[in-house]
Amino acid sequence: MEQQTILVVEDDPSVRGALRDCLEAEGWSVREASDATGMMQEIEAGDVDLVTLDLGLGADDGLALARVLRGRSNIPVIFITGQGQPLDRVRGLEAGADDYIVKPFAAREVAIRIRRVLDGYRTRNVPRKRLRIDHSSIDLRHGVIEHNDGRREDLTGTEAKLLELFLSRPEQVLSRDDINRVLHGRDWSPYDRTIDTHIARLRRKIEPADDANRMIRSVRGVGYVFTGQITGEVPPA
Repeated sequence: MEQQTILVVEDDPSVRGALRDCLEAEGWSVREASDATGMMQEIEAGDVDLVTLDLGLGADDGLALARVLRGRSNIPVIFITGQGQPLDRVRGLEAGADDYIVKPFAAREVAIRIRRVLDGYRTRNVPRKRLRIDHSSIDLRHGVIEHNDGRREDLTGTEAKLLELFLSRPEQVLSRDDINRVLHGRDWSPYDRTIDTHIARLRRKIEPADDANRMIRSVRGVGYVFTGQITGEVPPA
């Protein structure tokens, strides 16, 4: 398998060095940037498979950078930051991040989470069906939703993995533990709102703008259930 490249965006040289050592030990190629300008230069140079990003980068805003990056590409993003309040996590995920790690971090945990996110994106290269659901067609291979009203939504790797989980178990209630094990390989914590944030983002993308009916419904005290109608496959173009 071709060596993958991680771009570490961090203004603290000691943290950048620690991440480089950790990631290179796991077999990844590592490039570095300390600010927004450096990050965009590395992205434009190409061949970046994942970005780790700090929320605080001196004068630069990590949340704004994540939004810019998400608007320009579908490269996965993981925040690695010292800001660990629940609201910080929610804002990071809403900005388009695939995961959120709080400093101080364990090197092994960082490697595991990066690998899971990369695996989620890599599965898009496996041929899959295009499905028609209610008022939309979904291309899981490329992570694209096309609505009948002309809207097009691009899914992050985490969103695509989450949607695939729901599509594989329609009308089946999935607990937060079930979902978190698939996305992150661990049980859900009652203090972790990550799952709810991913669900909210996916809902905004998959549900018609003028439709109040939820395809993904909350089951109080348990989790979520997908109730959209899978009406068939979209024939190849």
